[in-house]
Amino acid sequence: MSNAITISGSLYTVRGTVKQKGTSDGIQDLHVVLYDDDPVRDDFLGIGVTNADGAFSISFDKSKFSKFFERDPDLYFKVLDGGLELLSTKDQVINNATTATPPINLTVDTANDDLRKLINKTPVAGWVGGFAQSNPDFAYPNPDLSSLPVLDNLDNIPKLQRQQKVVWPEFSWETEPGAPDPKRCYQMFAPDISRLGYTNEGRVFSIICPQQGHASPNLGAMNVEVTVTGNRGWANETNKELAADMSVVGKIWFSPSAQEGLLVKQLIKLFTSNKLNFPGSKANAIVVETFKPGHPNEPLFPLTKGLTDRSPIPDFAKHEEVSWNVAHLDVEIGGIRSTGNEKADQFNQFVLDVFNTASGNMLKEGNILSWNVWFTAPELVDTQEREDHAELWRQSIQADHGSPEGPGTDARYFDGTPFKPLRELLLEELPRITKFISDQVL
Repeated sequence: MSNAITISGSLYTVRGTVKQKGTSDGIQDLHVVLYDDDPVRDDFLGIGVTNADGAFSISFDKSKFSKFFERDPDLYFKVLDGGLELLSTKDQVINNATTATPPINLTVDTANDDLRKLINKTPVAGWVGGFAQSNPDFAYPNPDLSSLPVLDNLDNIPKLQRQQKVVWPEFSWETEPGAPDPKRCYQMFAPDISRLGYTNEGRVFSIICPQQGHASPNLGAMNVEVTVTGNRGWANETNKELAADMSVVGKIWFSPSAQEGLLVKQLIKLFTSNKLNFPGSKANAIVVETFKPGHPNEPLFPLTKGLTDRSPIPDFAKHEEVSWNVAHLDVEIGGIRSTGNEKADQFNQFVLDVFNTASGNMLKEGNILSWNVWFTAPELVDTQEREDHAELWRQSIQADHGSPEGPGTDARYFDGTPFKPLRELLLEELPRITKFISDQVL
């Protein structure tokens, strides 16, 4: 049996397995996050992804835990599926871990892991196909969909017969766009919200996109959604190709818990006294425009087969072995949509700036947001369930309550290090908020 820990110079490598509780079955596509237990602040060491046998490997440099004096690491693990924590060994730290450390065999119980229940790689019967071949212009490598009308998501739900669920919507963006090292972040949004809906022939009539939450230290939790405003396209299950054009906007609004905070209550009072709608619901959300990268007058952008080539993709943002298919999108962020009231627009821009501080400039104007959508196998559409699902997320469950199958992941850099807003920026936030209220800009 290979060593649980090997050391080569200053490089440590930790290996282990994650198995289902009560069996010897390995569990694939789980994130294993490794920390060094520390009296002051625990050090993140690395993240691994389990294979079909449940095995994982995490490598890290000694400098990550040994900063002031020579010592061996004190290790503990967290096992995550998406954003759901299945296990923490914080109370069972491996002290002074060395090459003599016994094998690391972790067990988890997935009984309450709803995301795991969604994994499906066998398409349901009933696929007919043919729409992709109905017009030569639709063919890859450069599908032209301009002959199709752009439709609203809710207009044609009765026509839907098949769907692919996006269980793993993996987003990425630059946290410091324009800098020599833009420090790209990667984050999976909440699972089982996004869906691709189409007919037995493959004509796409509906695309639903995901939501996620971000927290400001002073304003509280804010929801963000990529809202589809129009779509057209087709899917071909036979060769796993698809092509679609979409138009989307970003939407940001304050969650219910945020609206209980003292500062936000004062802001709501200002809006109410001026007979303006506060962005406390999706219906009154701050709207951020988007467009095809490099084409500010083109609101439509393509959903295309395969992975984005805009940036490298870390292992923790890939799901080849558990998904059925993958496609990608890239969209450039524009400015906020005007409400028609100058002071309300100033407030919305202010909130967007605060949101970008908390999220690492996810919706900063000029930034390009990319995402890979990892699908489960095609299944039949229950029209009532689809209508309920679309209406639920049109109205929105707030981030406080989470998505139906669990939360998304934390934002991380390529090496897995968690994204943390710069402390200096966070310290600036409260004075800006209080000045905003005292000036009563509304």
